[in-house]
Parts: sequence; C-alpha cells; structure tokens
Amino acid sequence: MHYKHFINLKCEFLPCHNLKDWHSCLFCYCPLFLICCPGEFTVLPNGRKDCSSCVIPHTEDGWDIIQSELSRQLYGQDPQRKLPYDR
Repeated sequence: MHYKHFINLKCEFLPCHNLKDWHSCLFCYCPLFLICCPGEFTVLPNGRKDCSSCVIPHTEDGWDIIQSELSRQLYGQDPQRKLPYDR
C-alpha cells in the first residue's frame, strides 16, 4: 500500500461516489473544502460549498492535486519549484 492510497474497507459509506476505479479514502474530508479548489462543486443557498459531486480526493492523482493546491494557496509556492532544503 502506498501512502497516497488508503481505502477504509470498514466505512459504511464506501463507495461514496460511483467511480470505476476507486483509489483512496485518504482525504474523505477534503482539505480544500474551505479554500478554492479545481474540483466540481456547487454553492448552496446558505453559502456553503457542496463538494458531493467532486471525486478528486478519490482518484489516482488526487493526492498530488490536493498537495499542489495547498502549497500554492497556503504557502505561495509553486510545487514544481525546488526549495533549498529539497534534494
């Protein structure tokens, strides 16, 4: 098992989306929920974000997409840019 891919087989909601290939439950609660994201979402009448149609966290590239967005938005970093402590 790779750190990017975790599936909680005991989850009563699994699968929570109808996906052909299920890759991960790691971000069951997506860390992009409170910030801008590239996923498919709608805004409810109360102003809250409804991410129920987004499957990014559960896809093979989900980890990379989420980490890239967090780096860019929270730290102002280009994820492709090497930092001095990166080898």
